[in-house]
Amino acid sequence: MVSITLKGNPVKILGEEIRAGQRAPDYRLQLADMSDCTATTHAGKTRILCAVPSLDTGVCNIEMQRFNKEAAKLANAVVICVSMDLPFAQKRWCGANGVEHVITASDHRDASFGRAYGCLVSGGPLDRCLGRAVFVAGPDGALKYVEYVPEITQEPNYEAVLKAAAK
Repeated sequence: MVSITLKGNPVKILGEEIRAGQRAPDYRLQLADMSDCTATTHAGKTRILCAVPSLDTGVCNIEMQRFNKEAAKLANAVVICVSMDLPFAQKRWCGANGVEHVITASDHRDASFGRAYGCLVSGGPLDRCLGRAVFVAGPDGALKYVEYVPEITQEPNYEAVLKAAAK
């Protein structure tokens, strides 16, 4: 079971913890153009999957701005930001922040990503949002890196994520 906190208070998480070495679980997300995105949408590429509570929060904004800069330098890789924000809000946020290299995808329909990746918050002020986590899936679909950020208000380990993506 994943153990995370929000401002020091424990947060209940739904879904099972996943680990590096496992096959990346499938999901069904909605993109800004309202089309579906699944684990096979970017088959053959390394996928950096960033689960965040909401793009409209300070830490999520900082994280995605950083990954936007890094994504421009990555070969054969995509960065996908997953949140419960509606696709319209994600598209607005990208436009307002000049984010062009991160794909935003919404888990709002059925929380399939949050459940499959063990990061769906249950109860409390962030009920039905995603806990902060980063997963790197290789072109073969195997998870190369998994990080459940222990405190939702903290940023992930960018260097470790990028190192795993580069392998």
